[in-house]
Amino acid sequence: MTDALPGKSWASTDRRGFLAGCAGCALALAAGPRALAATSEGGRLDVARGFVRPHKSDWFLPTGDGGIVCTLCPRACIVPDGERGHCDVRENRGGEYYSMVYGNPCAVHADPVEKKPFFHVLPGTDSFSIATAGCNLDCKFCQNWEISQTVPELSFNYDLSPELVVELAAQANCATIASTYVEPTIFFEYMLDIALAAKKRGILKVMHSNGFIAPAPQKALIPHLAAACIDLKGIAEDYYREMCGGRLAPIQEALKLYKEHGVHTELVTLVVPGFNDAPQHLRTLCDWVVESLGPDTPIHFSRFSPMYKLTNVRRTPTETLEQARSIAMEAGVRYAYIGNVPGNDGENTYCPACKKLLISRRGYKTQVEGLDLAAGACSHCQEPIAGIWTNEVS
Repeated sequence: MTDALPGKSWASTDRRGFLAGCAGCALALAAGPRALAATSEGGRLDVARGFVRPHKSDWFLPTGDGGIVCTLCPRACIVPDGERGHCDVRENRGGEYYSMVYGNPCAVHADPVEKKPFFHVLPGTDSFSIATAGCNLDCKFCQNWEISQTVPELSFNYDLSPELVVELAAQANCATIASTYVEPTIFFEYMLDIALAAKKRGILKVMHSNGFIAPAPQKALIPHLAAACIDLKGIAEDYYREMCGGRLAPIQEALKLYKEHGVHTELVTLVVPGFNDAPQHLRTLCDWVVESLGPDTPIHFSRFSPMYKLTNVRRTPTETLEQARSIAMEAGVRYAYIGNVPGNDGENTYCPACKKLLISRRGYKTQVEGLDLAAGACSHCQEPIAGIWTNEVS
């Protein structure tokens, strides 16, 4: 995933971090992994290593011999009794499948929404961001591998019900709640219940996902999801197989489904030198986006930094990202961005019609310059600008 945690572990916070944003909760957190000595309306906030509350899942089919088939993601793991699926957070207990991460996130932060990254969703607001341990892909370049490649018994986890997540998000004045950092499909039931609770409080539900989800759960989530930021890591099956341990085709189908059902969708491509940075690869990717998702789909070309299993690969040159952006615009993409290069002009949003500056960005400092948020249009020429510009929960 490209939405990296503010620091190396759950305990890290920044200026707009979880604890600073929840002053009404009277929370206190030491630098190390200690318990949160705090109480909030709706329950006690605790954190502990290995906190797990098994929660029965609806997303499985029995095999008839005590095993089950998981129906959440395209892996369709066949799991014998007493074993877990590939994500390591779902367990077969006596022929019934249980989530081991419901209500126990290991990462909780209030981030700028631009960090997800959403550049066309409520600019300048914060997003209450949560993740649990685990993931259903094995990306060699994962920025959050400390939590994505572990199990909930080993991570330090909060005890946060969906209702308490929403309460804390409201207290932190967050306009959205994001499931992020790892693949949220692996905590699907938790994400869905948070979305239902958030809607009652007028808070939009968004997510950053790898898009590796089966159609049935995706369709169950879509009515409650305002926006999805999806990692389109490349446009070749062999790239997904070798670099991520996954498949491209199901992700392409998921992207089409989000767009078909009106979920605002943005894409992120982490450009890894020597692997997916060839101009022809990027042209093929951008052509597919324009043809299959439409030219108004924002694309973020994000800089890779040596990480996890690719520490021997150099950081992406700025010139490569600028070339990727140019290729996207030549292909007809109306909103192409450069990520992880603060101060680059590719962070800004320009009107695709009159080319005037609409939103300026420098890192996470965002300024609306020429966008009429109420109208969702350019203030200069009234060109409609794709995105979610007002917080209206339907």
